[in-house]
Amino acid sequence: MRAITRTRHYVQAIRQTRRHRMDLVGWLARRPLLLLGSVGYETAMLLSNRLEPKLKDLAELKAAGMVSCEFCLDIGSVLARASGLTESQITDLPRYATSDAYNELEKLVIAFAEGMTTTPVVGTELEELRTRLLVHLSEAQVAELAATVAWENQRARVNQALGVRPTGMSDGMTCALPERPVG
Repeated sequence: MRAITRTRHYVQAIRQTRRHRMDLVGWLARRPLLLLGSVGYETAMLLSNRLEPKLKDLAELKAAGMVSCEFCLDIGSVLARASGLTESQITDLPRYATSDAYNELEKLVIAFAEGMTTTPVVGTELEELRTRLLVHLSEAQVAELAATVAWENQRARVNQALGVRPTGMSDGMTCALPERPVG
C-alpha cells in the first residue's frame, strides 16, 4: 500500500512542474543505459517500503540540502508534505538538533543522513548512529535508510553537475532550502 501511495505522490508532484521539465531527462536520454539504470533504482527504492516514508523524506531532504540540489529540494519538499511532514519539519532541517519539530528517531535519521553526506565520512560517527538507530529500527529498515541517503546523494550530485534546475513543483508552498557550508 505504501508503494501505491508513494507512486501517486510522485505522479502528483510531476504534474505540478511548471518549468525546466526536460532538464534531467534531456541529459540522461543521451545515455539510455544510465536512464534505464536510474529508473530501475528509483523503482527499487519506491518499492522498498519497510521504512516509514516520512523518515525517508527527512533523510532525503537533509542530504539534498547539504548538497544544495535545488531540484531535489523542490520535488522533495512536495513529497515530504504529502507524506505528512509539517512546515516546521521541512524548514528546521539545518537546525534539527535543537528543534522541537522532531522526535528522537527523526533526529537520529537526520543525523545519519548528515553523517553519510558529509565528505569525507571519517571516524566512528556512522557506526554510533547506526547502533542508536537499531534500537528503533530493524536491520532491514536501517539498510533501506542507508540506501535512500546514498541514492539521494547520487541524484543530487548528478543534478548539480548537469545543471538540473528546479521545476516549480513547490512554488507557493514551504520548501526546504540549500544549506550553505559554515566557514
